[in-house]
Amino acid sequence: MPKSKFIVEGLAGAKTLRGSIAVGGAKNAVLKALAASVLFDDEMPLERVPDIEDVKRMRELLESLKTDPTVLRRDIAERMRASVVLTGPVLARRGSVTFPFPGGCVLGERPIDLFLDGYKAMGATVEERGDLFTISGKLKGAHITFPFVSVTATETLMMAATLADGETTLENAAMEPEIPDLAYYLNECGANIKGAGSSVITITGGKPLRANGIAYVTPPDRIEAGSFVILAALVGDGVTVTNCEPAHMQALLTLLRRAGVNIEEGKDFVRVTKGGAYKSVAVRTHEYPGFPTDLQAPMAVFLSQAQGEATILETIFDGRFRYVDDLIRMGADITVMNPHRILIRGPRILTDKRLESPDLRAGLAYILAAAVAEGTSTIENAYTIDRGYEKIELRLQKLGLNIKREEV
Repeated sequence: MPKSKFIVEGLAGAKTLRGSIAVGGAKNAVLKALAASVLFDDEMPLERVPDIEDVKRMRELLESLKTDPTVLRRDIAERMRASVVLTGPVLARRGSVTFPFPGGCVLGERPIDLFLDGYKAMGATVEERGDLFTISGKLKGAHITFPFVSVTATETLMMAATLADGETTLENAAMEPEIPDLAYYLNECGANIKGAGSSVITITGGKPLRANGIAYVTPPDRIEAGSFVILAALVGDGVTVTNCEPAHMQALLTLLRRAGVNIEEGKDFVRVTKGGAYKSVAVRTHEYPGFPTDLQAPMAVFLSQAQGEATILETIFDGRFRYVDDLIRMGADITVMNPHRILIRGPRILTDKRLESPDLRAGLAYILAAAVAEGTSTIENAYTIDRGYEKIELRLQKLGLNIKREEV
């Protein structure tokens, strides 16, 4: 596939961006909905599907299942973490699934034991050959308690259980809003899921689902919305983030208000108006409704421009500070205290640099850092950003940011 990079002309800390920017459909929701299509006997319509690379890869995986109904295409699955969510629907529907160890963003250790243990509890057999896993068997209802909260495991086993024999209970389940959103749709199409959105979900298995023309409408991407709000706080002079759900962003909005950001929120918008200097606030990532780990890197950029010292404590992943060295090269004052905690002192003037995006969320944080910096920065490996943000340069241009894409 063609390689490209972003060229960003920094605003040197000036707050000049203005206008409105609409939030697209949620990556973390639509990928699971696409995987759920395997559970259906008829066509499953989807609306508000974002034009992002991860969606394209998931569609390619689904297309490849027409050739081999139980094998996930290796070259895609081993590079895409979200491919693991397909294992549940394929196993439940077809009695077997073969897949490689899933890849994606490098964020430290991301074991798949939760999935394998869940399938075993539901009566499946797991066979491992090298880095290929084959899981087979008719799934039966089971009582599964997750040793730690996992969004992906919760969603995957919830989908698998919709076709299992009997009742399945998932305890210590994740509560992210994308989970009840998917469960509500599946229930409309014949599933029997109770408790989604709480820590205990009960699923009574049944027959394959039928959409009967009912469309899954992808909810707004709360991570994208939060990233835009942070950008507006950094370099905005009246920016409205539209088509979002502020109710799903309260951990972020509360911290930004505490830092001194002027925020107005409505039912489906957040408006940030230019204010004075910001003060530092401590950040601790946590499962929903806590502060999202996916907003940790953009928040580090914000704190580099706030007055005082602040720490970010990362409680979800152990490899998510890979972006820090590049922010330091730009002029940020950040100390890595341990793999889970950094100390940020601000404000500091950031200067232009040539950067290479290490992953999806850090890549967008680089765009934020480049926007606030002096000079013109280059962000290589745009593909990692395109994985989750649709035509980001065109959308930010409409706010007044001088950003363009160049093919390598």
